[in-house]
Amino acid sequence: MIDRYSRQTLFPGIGKEGQTKLGNSYVVVVGCGALGTIIATSLVRAGVGKVKIIDRDFIEYHNLQRQVLFDEDDIKNELPKAVAAERHLKRVNSSVEIEGVVADVNYTNVERLVSGADLIMDGLDNFETRFLINDISLKLKIPWVYGAAISSYGMMMNIIPGKTPCFRCLLSNPPSGVTIPTCDTAGVISPAPFIIGSLQSTEAIKILVGAETINRDLIQIDVWEGKFHSVRIGIREDCPACNGNYEFLESKSGLKVTSLCGQNAVQVLNPNAGSISLQELAVRLTPVGQVTYNEFMLRFTTDSCEMVIFPDGRAVVKNTSDLSLARGLYAKFIGV
Repeated sequence: MIDRYSRQTLFPGIGKEGQTKLGNSYVVVVGCGALGTIIATSLVRAGVGKVKIIDRDFIEYHNLQRQVLFDEDDIKNELPKAVAAERHLKRVNSSVEIEGVVADVNYTNVERLVSGADLIMDGLDNFETRFLINDISLKLKIPWVYGAAISSYGMMMNIIPGKTPCFRCLLSNPPSGVTIPTCDTAGVISPAPFIIGSLQSTEAIKILVGAETINRDLIQIDVWEGKFHSVRIGIREDCPACNGNYEFLESKSGLKVTSLCGQNAVQVLNPNAGSISLQELAVRLTPVGQVTYNEFMLRFTTDSCEMVIFPDGRAVVKNTSDLSLARGLYAKFIGV
């Protein structure tokens, strides 16, 4: 029988020694959307010894356009993404330990969820959790690979604690005074996350086998325009995270989510939002739901939620007491 990894070990950059290193590695994939499914399937097929997949969401039909691990039966069976990913990947490679975890990654649980990992992979869709992953990465000295994709473009970067710039060297704080486009408001074509996820997976394998050619730049692509850029990022001397100030891990920054007593509603406050334009937000949200607004507030309704959003970036998510759900809907429709 031909060895499962024979074509991979023939590649000089990996070889049998590198394959052994992959087999002894433990990777945590945070987020199992378009990026996460590409990353998870690549690493499981490559023979990484243990892969943990963390995601808080269920599968919806619009996910199937770009999220390669799922099918229509998963939706009919109402499976969470992490559970469906685990089931599919165990049929791909039974020799790999695969664990699907249905959870909202936040400052209370992130250390427990990633502790012991050799590498953290970013399959996320929001800034807040990326800043949190950056903090825990630097604290525990676990490398992570940042990636993001929306519309037709995307970017990725390796963060190796003590050796490369971190995420806060690239972006010191979440953008203030603006709302951030998301896949749910700006759309996305599948080649963008496919390419970014593949680049992330390549860098992951290089890190795990100890390759000397690990990329140290920010890679940017636009698949529609056919553009590819490599940007050198420097380490900031005043970077809080590089200097051991983990503001997101210590819950000094990031979304503040509170259940409103007796109202079956959750308030989400983004301290970094500044003053946002309700008119601009209305333009972005109108294609995906019903929107009404005045100078004081914006009401947004879809099949999955009802939200009231204020000019200071605060939002009230109605008809739920689930803090994780409210946080996810905020990230999905408003951006953080």
